[in-house]
Amino acid sequence: MRSKTDAPRGDRTSLEVRDLTIAYGDDTVIDGLSWRLGGEGSLVTAILGPSGCGKSTLIRAIAGLESPVRGTVRFGGVDLAGVEVHRRDFGVVFQDGQLFGGRSVASNIGYGLRMRRWSRRAIAERVAEMLDVVGLTGYDRRLVDTLSGGQAQRVALARALAPRPRLLLLDEPLAALDRRMRDELAVEISEIVRAAGVPTMVVTHDHAEAATMADEIAVMRDGVMIQTDAPAGLWRRPVDEWTARFLGATTVVDAQVRSGVADTVLGEMPLDRPDGSRRLGLRPESVSIGPSSPGTDEDTGATATVMLVAELPAGPRVRIDTPVGEIDAVTDAAVAVGDRVRMRLVPERVAVIGP
Repeated sequence: MRSKTDAPRGDRTSLEVRDLTIAYGDDTVIDGLSWRLGGEGSLVTAILGPSGCGKSTLIRAIAGLESPVRGTVRFGGVDLAGVEVHRRDFGVVFQDGQLFGGRSVASNIGYGLRMRRWSRRAIAERVAEMLDVVGLTGYDRRLVDTLSGGQAQRVALARALAPRPRLLLLDEPLAALDRRMRDELAVEISEIVRAAGVPTMVVTHDHAEAATMADEIAVMRDGVMIQTDAPAGLWRRPVDEWTARFLGATTVVDAQVRSGVADTVLGEMPLDRPDGSRRLGLRPESVSIGPSSPGTDEDTGATATVMLVAELPAGPRVRIDTPVGEIDAVTDAAVAVGDRVRMRLVPERVAVIGP
């Protein structure tokens, strides 16, 4: 039951910014950004980048909370300039939820529906439906001030989804929660928005959170979209060294590819790339180590010296001294500080940098 003044729904997936520039005084945060949300088959897109790169500014501009110096935000082919925030028909969830304190859960979830002049019966039915969706059935009369952080964010999500928005914008929705709750809620939010079928844009600086929630990830740096790809493609094929390191590569090495084999100072690995020079990005899981056995056929890889062994829940993490300096690696073998070990590059865990 929508008000006649609501914005037309249009194409649900077609959000586009063109030549967008946003500044605060003399500080230009976004300068000439052109970008389109959601590739084919993509429902949830994560904007991933370091603090201060313009992620939240972009989402606020899309929501209508920031006015651009120039450029446009278009949805369904319609320029949203001059369209008021409440008429854009976008749901927004911020880091702190911004719930209305002193009010009940039901009152918060029903807020947007009352603004759209839904009937009391329709509001009550929709609130009950959304409480079930976010796993808070029976919480309708609870004051939001008594909720945990995770529960409060579920209520904020329910409030944003209740009016059936054309687009959902999530601005660091999990940043204020502890690690365990963030991991759990990331999965839950992903399931909820997919069940709702609402195109979603989530801003985050957390790699794992982006990969858990999104079909595609756009990496942002200094107000520019550096690369947009599915998570697996992004980890394996970062466009440049900065992106590789931002995505977790702690070491970058040169490789010479010949006949499908990449040769590096840390050893060889198969690589389906044309012959020539490449750059490889390595994370700890990109390098596996095992005991060195001099004089045997197994002693075919480059060797290194163990400098540190850390026992982590996911297994031992080992720091080794190599021809390119100290790097982190993983192992299933029992090793100790001072051991000489053999290194093996794990092809599926190595990032190939560049086109």
